[in-house]
Amino acid sequence: MVFVNRLAFDLKVPLTDRIVTHTGQPQRGDIVTFTSPKDGIRLIKRIAAVPGDIIEMRGKKLIVNGHEDTYQPTATVTEQVNGNSLRALRLTENTGAESHVIQWLPEIVARDNFGPIQIPADKFLMLGDNRDDSADSRYIGLVPRNLLIGRAERILVSADIKGNWSPRLDRFGQKLD
Repeated sequence: MVFVNRLAFDLKVPLTDRIVTHTGQPQRGDIVTFTSPKDGIRLIKRIAAVPGDIIEMRGKKLIVNGHEDTYQPTATVTEQVNGNSLRALRLTENTGAESHVIQWLPEIVARDNFGPIQIPADKFLMLGDNRDDSADSRYIGLVPRNLLIGRAERILVSADIKGNWSPRLDRFGQKLD
């Protein structure tokens, strides 16, 4: 469970997507919760591109406004995906302004090539940090601003789903980046 600042971007009429006023601007790199434009499910992803950005992906690598992100491998782990054990590569993605850890699943065929596209006004391109196992903008489309719920800021509670749901106390209160 995460703490979400629902006032980070907009003040809305309670229980609706109707915006009363903007309270802040979503930024590239923000981790946000939003309602999927495809099926209405609540998701949490990272903003990879904001209005006006020109973005493309070539061989899993992001290119934003002509600048290619760099990737530094940090670990190889085993992940369970649909009941299968798969090799997962963890990397630090450096955008020039920030860096964060992402994961690639080399055995999964994902939408690793697209664009370039220019992000229209009031829309955002979202990518999951678990890139090859993520229902993100490559599958659900661009996300309109009015579907943003808020900025995810901290982990409130965390449990190990592989270890009988035992609490992961070291993650309680951890800042999301």
